[in-house]
Amino acid sequence: MDLAMRIKKKKSKATMTSISMSLQLRYDRFFKFVFFGSAAAVSLVIFTIILFVAFQGLQTFKEASALDFFINTTWSPPAHYGIFSFIFSSFATTLLALLIGAPLGLAGAIFMAKIAPQWVRDVLRPATDLFVGIPSVVYGWIGMTIFVGIIRDNIGGSGFGVLAAGTVLSVMILPTVISISEDSLRALPQSLEEASYALGANRWQTIRRVLLPAASPGLLAAVILAMARAIGETMAVQMVIGNSPQFPASLVLPTATLTSWIVVEMGNTPFGSTINNALFLMAFTLLGLSMATILLVRVVVRRRMV
Repeated sequence: MDLAMRIKKKKSKATMTSISMSLQLRYDRFFKFVFFGSAAAVSLVIFTIILFVAFQGLQTFKEASALDFFINTTWSPPAHYGIFSFIFSSFATTLLALLIGAPLGLAGAIFMAKIAPQWVRDVLRPATDLFVGIPSVVYGWIGMTIFVGIIRDNIGGSGFGVLAAGTVLSVMILPTVISISEDSLRALPQSLEEASYALGANRWQTIRRVLLPAASPGLLAAVILAMARAIGETMAVQMVIGNSPQFPASLVLPTATLTSWIVVEMGNTPFGSTINNALFLMAFTLLGLSMATILLVRVVVRRRMV
């Protein structure tokens, strides 16, 4: 009798285990389907947007040549649709922003990660994160009311131009550079720092010769992501660059970037017109630059980590 009861209990446990495993497999399949469907939906939306922008933009070449579009500096529709001055201004403002913002951001990250006491770090880190949430129009307003006036009074010109835009962008990219760089420095093993001190190196030698080279993949990623943020910024740049479709022969000469000129023209062009299609092509060009920047981040980080 006891043997029969034991056999019955074992069969019951085996059945329960089988049911539990079956339910678990069903749950796994269900969630795999949900996650796959979500990823597929997002990918489809992104692909559709890219395809739509590209299709509309390529209609420009029915009226304008590709060579003239990309290398001509004259934007004077319908005769000329040259966007080289916009591309050059976009890179000029981005480069200037990196020249100012990257060293300051890296210095701030080193201070917060390896020099500042804990209470200072507890104050600075939330403050840095707060800067990320400030709307770009606020940065643009500060740049227009402060930076433009300083440039006009001390350097000359109207104050609007690449210099004003690059200065505003340098402030905007600081949180990105600081946050990612600090995380990269703090992620390093403590043994690296201890070994350097054990060999007689001081703090500056340890930071310069040990920690910075070890964290270089993350630091480069921070700079490149900041570059992507700068080259795609619209409102703040549009408020301080002057919005003139001319080549920036001077840092204080009003000009326009790809993003700012799209904003200037988009409300004045009927959908399907050549000039509207040209704006779509400018947007597609900007999208390509942003994607190239992201791919560059991946390549640089992987090569540095090998």
